[in-house]
Amino acid sequence: MELSIGSRLKHAWNAFLNRDPPANFGGYAGGYSYRPDRVRLTRGNERTFVTSIYNRIAMDCCAITIQHVRLDDNRRYDSTIDSGLNNCLNLEANIDQTGRGLVQDIVMSMLDEGVVAVVPVETDYDPTTTDSYKIYSMRVGKILEWYPEHVRVRLYNDRTGQKEELVLPKKTVAIIENPFYAIMNEPNSTMQRLIRKLSLLDVVDEQAGAGKLDLIIQLPYVVKSEARRQQANQRRREIEDQLRDSKYGIAWTDGTERVTQLNRSLENNLLKQIEYLTNMFYSQLGITLEIMNGTADEAAMTNYYNRIVEPIISAIVDEMKRKFLTKTARSQRQSILFFRDPFKLAPIGTVAEMADKFTRNEIMSSNEFRQVIGLKPSKDPRADELSNKNLNQSTEQLQNGTGVAMAGGKETVDRLLAEERERG
Repeated sequence: MELSIGSRLKHAWNAFLNRDPPANFGGYAGGYSYRPDRVRLTRGNERTFVTSIYNRIAMDCCAITIQHVRLDDNRRYDSTIDSGLNNCLNLEANIDQTGRGLVQDIVMSMLDEGVVAVVPVETDYDPTTTDSYKIYSMRVGKILEWYPEHVRVRLYNDRTGQKEELVLPKKTVAIIENPFYAIMNEPNSTMQRLIRKLSLLDVVDEQAGAGKLDLIIQLPYVVKSEARRQQANQRRREIEDQLRDSKYGIAWTDGTERVTQLNRSLENNLLKQIEYLTNMFYSQLGITLEIMNGTADEAAMTNYYNRIVEPIISAIVDEMKRKFLTKTARSQRQSILFFRDPFKLAPIGTVAEMADKFTRNEIMSSNEFRQVIGLKPSKDPRADELSNKNLNQSTEQLQNGTGVAMAGGKETVDRLLAEERERG
């Protein structure tokens, strides 16, 4: 819903209390070389696949459409509400982020920190004094401290260009927790153990890259006197010089000298532990290597969406529904739903075949299946009947094309939708 400047100024509230920007703020003064509101992972974006896992999940989550909707009498999706909340979720969350960018920010921050806050920044009325308000913009904040009825949140203020701390009531903030907190964010969870092992491996790699080989050289004499100690140090410097000046890191030793390298057993042990923890994490989360590299089949992707993506999106939607919709709004059949395009994973022929089997075997009505594929319920009362339409339709109905058939593929669906629009 597009609002005029005058109407927004008439009833406008800002979480940062409409404070004037500092005097040195201008068109170019005090700028950043990077976006200050961008997600900064707590681990510092280490050189591992952990960040790539977070990014993959976040991208798949933000590809799902979340909408502020109105339900029909049967609590099914009926229409999309043109509201500020829907605008934030699908078009512009704030001056820096699109709706999909906001969802990606939510998921990335939630996976990294375990819990995040989604704060309405611009509203028409103060959310702390009334439950009925319209949301014009929102941002993702980091929860710093918990209180009985409030939370302290660090939030980016786009009016000042700084991250600031606010104490906000819990009833006005969507607090979204990671459904996989136990395996990703607990101090001794599989993910945290894996991160620590990967950090140790990075240390070993850096030592190896710096030319530190951790060698013990057994000399053919006993080092007890000061003269022998000086001789041993001289021999050590000679080997170091050989390695430093060697193009391929090769040095020679005397036939009576014995060389032992220390760090290889540690590295090998770390690799085994990392491999074990990686496999455990993949199995606990429901991710495979094929999902990460884009070669997974339909069954693997369906399992991935059902086990990971849908629980995360459900956590976001449920909390927004609880905090951003009043009891009055819910009584007026307002809700927040998410829709996933089924055609991304299955060909249209497969979807049509599923519809035919489900309706023909009286597992789902036509309207129930229409909800699955994101279509509004049909006004035809027979669309709610749990019956085999292929057997029960009369010859006249079939000739007139008024039956609810789902077995003809995408062409049939498109034709029925066109006929519905012409009738309505």
